[in-house]
Amino acid sequence: MKRAGTLRQISDLSDFSRGHWLRELLCCGEEPSHVQHSPDGQHLLVLQKKGPPSLPRMVAFQRHSIAGADLERSWQLPQPALVGLLFLQSPVVLGSWVLALVWEQGRTEIWHFVVSVGWQLLQTLELCQGARARIVSVCSQGASLVWCEERPPLGAHSDISKCAFRFCVCARAVEVGEQGVRLGTVRIVLHNSPEYQVLASPQHIFLLPAAAGFATTSRFLLIWHPETAKLTVTAPSAGFIHSKVLHSSSESDFRKLLLSSVGLLSGFAPLDIHSSAVSNSGGLLLVSTKGAVNMVEPDGTHRHIFDLERGSLAQGSPVRLKTFGSILACVVAGVLYLVDQNSGRLIEKEVLSMKEVHFLESPGEEDGIQLLTHAGIYSFSFSKPEDSSRPEPCLVEMVFEEACRYYQRRSLSSSKLTVEKLKKGGAFQAPVVLAAILQHSLHQTQKPAQGLQDTYAKLLNTMSLELQSYMSLELLKTCVVCAPESEVESYCNELVEQEVSRILHSDMDKDNLAYLNSVFASFPKAAWKATRSCLQLQQNGDGLLVARATPEVWKKVLGGPQLEEVGQNGMVPLFELICASFLRFKPKWLPSFVELTQQYVSISWAYSSKEGPEGRVPLYKRALGVLARKNKHSGGDDEMELELLLCSKRPKAVLQALHLLIRLKRWQRVVEVAEKFSKLSPLLNKEIFTTLLAEFAQHRELDPYLDRLWPLCPAELTASDILTVVLQHLPCSQEDPVPFSSEGNQLTVGLLKPLLQRVVQRPSVQDEIYLDALQSPTFPPPTPPREH
Repeated sequence: MKRAGTLRQISDLSDFSRGHWLRELLCCGEEPSHVQHSPDGQHLLVLQKKGPPSLPRMVAFQRHSIAGADLERSWQLPQPALVGLLFLQSPVVLGSWVLALVWEQGRTEIWHFVVSVGWQLLQTLELCQGARARIVSVCSQGASLVWCEERPPLGAHSDISKCAFRFCVCARAVEVGEQGVRLGTVRIVLHNSPEYQVLASPQHIFLLPAAAGFATTSRFLLIWHPETAKLTVTAPSAGFIHSKVLHSSSESDFRKLLLSSVGLLSGFAPLDIHSSAVSNSGGLLLVSTKGAVNMVEPDGTHRHIFDLERGSLAQGSPVRLKTFGSILACVVAGVLYLVDQNSGRLIEKEVLSMKEVHFLESPGEEDGIQLLTHAGIYSFSFSKPEDSSRPEPCLVEMVFEEACRYYQRRSLSSSKLTVEKLKKGGAFQAPVVLAAILQHSLHQTQKPAQGLQDTYAKLLNTMSLELQSYMSLELLKTCVVCAPESEVESYCNELVEQEVSRILHSDMDKDNLAYLNSVFASFPKAAWKATRSCLQLQQNGDGLLVARATPEVWKKVLGGPQLEEVGQNGMVPLFELICASFLRFKPKWLPSFVELTQQYVSISWAYSSKEGPEGRVPLYKRALGVLARKNKHSGGDDEMELELLLCSKRPKAVLQALHLLIRLKRWQRVVEVAEKFSKLSPLLNKEIFTTLLAEFAQHRELDPYLDRLWPLCPAELTASDILTVVLQHLPCSQEDPVPFSSEGNQLTVGLLKPLLQRVVQRPSVQDEIYLDALQSPTFPPPTPPREH
């Protein structure tokens, strides 16, 4: 059930010193003001860059309960402007803080507030080492400052296009002690780089390219990990790209760092960033000009959260972002959106009457939402549903909404599917809601919620195995991203096995098939091991290949998009992928695998069914197609073709194999195949014997095997039929035949005599019919009774 939210005022700003002036600054500015609040929530700092008053200024306001001197700074353009209002942790007193005012030319003022005394200037420092440096962006992390500065070229008339990479990203610790403030050494994070905006999370620094940057450098963003000195490259269109540990200052050169990836990065789509903010979980929130809200995680992965309903956003329109616990609050054009970060579900949408809104921290309340406007401070809280005796969590509603979208995309009907229709019709079959339930399960380990657990007990029990598999898969993906190079291969093998298993237990559509093609191409050996594991392929005690895969897995292997459906883009069906793996890693198992698949087909589908795989192209022909597409042909390919033809046990394939053996002049194997497959059917027996009889008439290669060949003669062949076949296939001679030839390769009556005697002495079919009549108990048969 949807929770109802209420907005109530908790302060009219009269509890702040000079509250009327604070109200004027918030409502009279031509441009939106920048509001910064202190960690203890007792101070508000307002930075207003343009009119009225005409001078840009920064003013600090504190509550009436805290007396002391005020803080106000203003500057006259074109003097260096104030670029940062930052609160730094002070290690002297636990929980204390100092305020750093960072100016454009690098001058930094460290202020401290003392109760009953007010704001005091501790020290003024020079942050930059170069006198000509200009700070364009600055942020704070703990007790350190991180900034991006411009270092102009030495030549006064230097070409700006040649000096595009004239910026440098630096970090420096600010040590506040009893003896004063001291700056640590400068740490070069990146040099010879384009302009970046720096944003700090508790553990990472995000580097966003400036809007006026070059086309190539504005296609990705960087993430710096101070503790490990690692730099991660990521792009919204591709996700994580790569990361590198910067051991020395020479490795921090931007151009050298990305030299090997220029071709890859140039193919990505340009960044589309309208607004940005850091969430309380350490991720970076990005809002595109089209209204899409995305999250960039510290490991470089990207996740879509929500789409604003307003569509395209104007360049100058402000967008306020703030996270409160698991709730994302967003204000656009006087509309407040509250979104669940985990599921992307819109919790509340409230139209505000205020023009400009700022978010404040709620001390002691993780999920509390406070808004600052010119009219005061407001708190947004949720009210409990009226029927609290039977609570229905919002997750249930989200599941049904997701099911509506899932079934609507696959429905042939033009009528809109609603949640009510799903609940009444009973068509809901639990679509995948692993992400939200998994997040809930993780929270339960930290904050158990008994009521919610009882509500979802049955669903969680049903999906426990899938949850465990999903959790292990996500953990493994994280290990792959963070693992050293020596361990990446083992992690990749395990990841491929889990991914192949996951695809084989889901719908085999074109997207999943394309994904499997890429996995088999990128990790062929790991994919082969994963296939053996999923199909449970092994040899039994007799050396025969057996598979203990479930019927669902077999259907995925043999079903799905076929070759005529996937197009000519290089993608092949799953059966062909597996056959190619057999040819590469275990070729002697391929005929047995094809035979196993045919056995499963004969059980699951009717013979020549159009729905089954055998109703389209026989499996042995599909395997032969894989063999024909091999890049390098070897001497064993003829043997493999022969085995694939014979394992099918189809008459045409057996005869094709027989002709192949005859062409290769492997007469011993020819006779063995004839003896084995003549027992399958009388028609096939006749075709095999006629073929071998024709070969016998042409040469003497089969003479050593006549005692094994003549017993295969079909019962319906007569002596005249045999002589007809022999005469039709006798080799043509240029000379007149002589009674006694010296060559010794001509057919003689003596060679045919055993076969003709066998046929003549064998009773004919008509004789057997008459014999049955003569052996009847009464002859002639009795006269049938007359009908009167």
